[in-house]
Amino acid sequence: MRRTYTGSCHCGAVRFEADLDLELGTSRCNCSICVRGRFWKAIVPDEDFRLLGGEDALSEYRFGSGAIRHRFCSRCGVKPFGRGEMPELGGVFHAVNVACLEGIDPRELDALAVEPQDGREDRQDRAPAFTSYL
Repeated sequence: MRRTYTGSCHCGAVRFEADLDLELGTSRCNCSICVRGRFWKAIVPDEDFRLLGGEDALSEYRFGSGAIRHRFCSRCGVKPFGRGEMPELGGVFHAVNVACLEGIDPRELDALAVEPQDGREDRQDRAPAFTSYL
């Protein structure tokens, strides 16, 4: 069911709101930054994402092609979301860190479908050969 979630970094300096349906699925990627940061994402169209506070606390990191703006809190280091643009995802989107969403019962999180993606090979359309570490 689609609903509005609020979320934040660990220290609360960065706060956001997103309209999404987690039952449509989430994903974990095996690219170098997602693996190291244990990033668990849900994709949100740009129009369904709102930064409520903390723009001044956000830092940005880009690598590879630079297409994804990996945003993180410069105070606590947590990455609450990233931003990118891909036609296959409907244009501009935010990749919200599911672990940063507030008010979700652990049983609900446990029941979410998680799709593994082969970002290491730039093939988000398929799962990598090994996924248990994601």
